[in-house]
Amino acid sequence: MNVTVTKTNAFLIAGLLIFIAAITRIIPHPFNFTAIGAIALFSGATFKDKRWAYILPFIAMIITDTYIGFHFSILPVYACFALSVALGTLIKNKPNAFNVIGLSLISSTIFFLVTNLPIWYADMSLYPISWSGTMESYTMALPFFTNQIAGDLFYSGLFFGVYHILEKSRKIAFS
Repeated sequence: MNVTVTKTNAFLIAGLLIFIAAITRIIPHPFNFTAIGAIALFSGATFKDKRWAYILPFIAMIITDTYIGFHFSILPVYACFALSVALGTLIKNKPNAFNVIGLSLISSTIFFLVTNLPIWYADMSLYPISWSGTMESYTMALPFFTNQIAGDLFYSGLFFGVYHILEKSRKIAFS
């Protein structure tokens, strides 16, 4: 049986993914252990319509940031998730376990390196904008980085795994 997800079904699936990603940011969780990075990577790899691939993680972020609160460093955070979508497009034709794990780790690392630069927190004076301030920022962020990696790997495994099972059993593909 070869079934292609209709636009209506794809919209419902996208809505469900937004809900899952959003809820992981709101329910109690270890810091940075959320589905947003995985949703970004998954969207890039699976949605043929690039608009949906980029819109999906941002809808989840905007909805939850409205609840959690917007902050000065939101632009680099959103930029990192856009880059994760772009990374996902690299494995569009080969979303195997090796590629998903590799790009999840790359995505987590880029997020860590970019979002922990002290320049983003200059308004809060958390760290001096110097080499020592940058090293202190990265050192203090290591527990968050560990959680980011764990969350990205867990949720990527979940989303890509469920998608793979559905794709193999029913030949489902997003249109």
